[in-house]
Amino acid sequence: DKVWELTANRVIMVSAIGNDGPLYGTLNNPADQMDVIGVGGIDFEDRIAKFSSRGMTTWELPEGYGRVKPDIVTYGSSVRGSNIRGSCRSLSGTSVASPVVAGAVTLLASGVLQRGNVINPASMKQALMASARRLPGVNMFEQGHGKLDVLKAYHVLNSYKPQASFSPSYIDLSECQYMWPYCTQPLYHSAIPTIVNVTILNGLGVSGRIVNVPQWYPYTPQFGHHLEISLTYSEVLWPWSGWLGVSITVTKSASSWTGTAQGHIELTVESPPEDGETEVRTSSIKLAVKVNIIPTPPKHKRILWDQYHNLRYPPGYFPRDNLRMKNDPLDWNGDHIHTNFRDMYQHIRNKGYYVEVLGSPFTCFDSSKYGALLIVDPEEEFFPEEVGKLKKDVDAGLSLIVFADWYNVTVMKKVKFFDENTRQWWMPDTGGANIPALNDLFSSWGIVLSDQVYEGDFNLGEHKGYYASGTSIARFPHSGLLVGIPLKNQGAEMLESEGGITKSSKLETVPILGLLQSQAKEKSGRVVVYGDSNCLDNSHMSIDCFWLLDAILEYTSNGHIPSVFHLNKFNLVDKNLDLPQRMKGNNLHRYSKVIENHMGSLQVRPLPQCPHMVWAPPNPLNKSAPTNLYKSQKLLSVSLEGDLSFLDVGVMWRGEEISVPDYLSDQELYFLPSVVLLVLLVAVLCIVYKYIRFRTRPKRRRPARIRRFMSVLRAPTV
Repeated sequence: DKVWELTANRVIMVSAIGNDGPLYGTLNNPADQMDVIGVGGIDFEDRIAKFSSRGMTTWELPEGYGRVKPDIVTYGSSVRGSNIRGSCRSLSGTSVASPVVAGAVTLLASGVLQRGNVINPASMKQALMASARRLPGVNMFEQGHGKLDVLKAYHVLNSYKPQASFSPSYIDLSECQYMWPYCTQPLYHSAIPTIVNVTILNGLGVSGRIVNVPQWYPYTPQFGHHLEISLTYSEVLWPWSGWLGVSITVTKSASSWTGTAQGHIELTVESPPEDGETEVRTSSIKLAVKVNIIPTPPKHKRILWDQYHNLRYPPGYFPRDNLRMKNDPLDWNGDHIHTNFRDMYQHIRNKGYYVEVLGSPFTCFDSSKYGALLIVDPEEEFFPEEVGKLKKDVDAGLSLIVFADWYNVTVMKKVKFFDENTRQWWMPDTGGANIPALNDLFSSWGIVLSDQVYEGDFNLGEHKGYYASGTSIARFPHSGLLVGIPLKNQGAEMLESEGGITKSSKLETVPILGLLQSQAKEKSGRVVVYGDSNCLDNSHMSIDCFWLLDAILEYTSNGHIPSVFHLNKFNLVDKNLDLPQRMKGNNLHRYSKVIENHMGSLQVRPLPQCPHMVWAPPNPLNKSAPTNLYKSQKLLSVSLEGDLSFLDVGVMWRGEEISVPDYLSDQELYFLPSVVLLVLLVAVLCIVYKYIRFRTRPKRRRPARIRRFMSVLRAPTV
């Protein structure tokens, strides 16, 4: 709220994006806010600094999708700065890069003082982004709009007229690498809609609104009629910004079609007049859309990722999944396939599978379209309706794959910490995963996970693995297959160390992997349970287990079980074990979408309605789209047509977008500093050469006549 208050009062805020890279989903606040200029770091070879945090934003999860951040990047690695003891020292970090941008903002503002009230947080951000130089081979969640270009930003500001603009300024789901991860998977009919979260920057004023309903214009020559677009947007743009949610899917008519579809979205922003004006300010802006379409893949190649049951910090205290990582106590990266499960997603795509993200309860998807449902590290509870539907889905042929994590109430109490900001003790709301909730989900098949915490290195055939703070399987149907490996009881070690007792290193063989073929029907699906998710998670991955995921997917597709699993078969002895219980007094209900506290007792919330898309009516246009969306957007922001305007023309009022003078191309601006330095160097060399030549030239001897004449003049007089 305080950040909003500052920017609403025309304070331009520049903030470091964070130093938690190269992991994705590690943005820091307030740099991840729409009204703030978030800055990432690069080195002097124009490579994204390893430490620089990456996008996307995670506030919008699980129902939506994150926004593009950082906004801009500049030098932040080994930057020379002053030392408190004199001389200089090298500094690195995005908190070094952000002062560079802050200084550039100050310089730019001082250079256009004659523009008066034109300069505000939105216009400055628009100028920086429109003038930034894109780094090749780097995606938008690493570099934002590109590298800071002060000279080009000055020319944008010098010709700027108040207007609205988009970030990103266009949607091209076929453009790699910049549009990663969108470009990695084409769209197809019956897929869950792909969501692009677009930021609207409003340079017209601190507040504004979208007039009428945004319109969708498919291009007939570019097969735009094969796309269905759903648009949601913020009713009020404040301060200086808002959002446009673009959900894209493919029509049934293109279920067997391959090609590219294009069109554009158009909307109008309106803001109150400024001082001295009588008319309302308006700006019409366009957003280009380009999508690759393929025929619908077969069922066994389609995987559904459960995002709905993943919770993160903030707002609640959800502890780390790897208990060894004491310096990073929170699970805060979103648990999304495009953040901390990025490498797993890319591996699955390379294997030919298609991954869709489910941001709603299990009651909202058609299981007949998918081969497997993938649940990884869930912290959320499950609705009773979800438990019942999932049982029917598996009986009908859907396979269920679960990667769990540790859970132990005593260990949860051990990892509490005292927060200096709130002056309170923070107690975890659940474990690494919500094992009691998973046991409720597994109840139909007689599968139970324990509350023991295990860890250790292991070998399965030729593959090495590391079990990092995972659970074990306590009960499993005899018709299934269990795989056991020797591990250490990490939970017991943590609790014993509290009393000063020496940690135990005794190994015990425990079941960690279970494979079950449902016998309900002839074509029923399969259930696979693994007790640890850290080997899929980039956050603190020691050794990946993508080979294990490949084997599991092969099993769920055709029933093949690798021989190494049979060689490590574990025979589970039935015991009367106490089931893991939910911790008394936990605050999970405060952040849960499933349970709530009603008069001191927990109860299940009403099942939410499934998302219902309202498709924008198409307005077909018989026109061709630009062949290079980036270049047209780079020079004209979001305008899709028209020639480059000259400096004295600037940005056109009432609907056209930020323009950069056409006499300053990217190449010219890039080589301009080198040319200037070369000219100065040649000039200095010429001056030095002439000076040396003058100093070393011998003095010319005077003629004899002049010498005699001078001697007469010097003769003494009487």
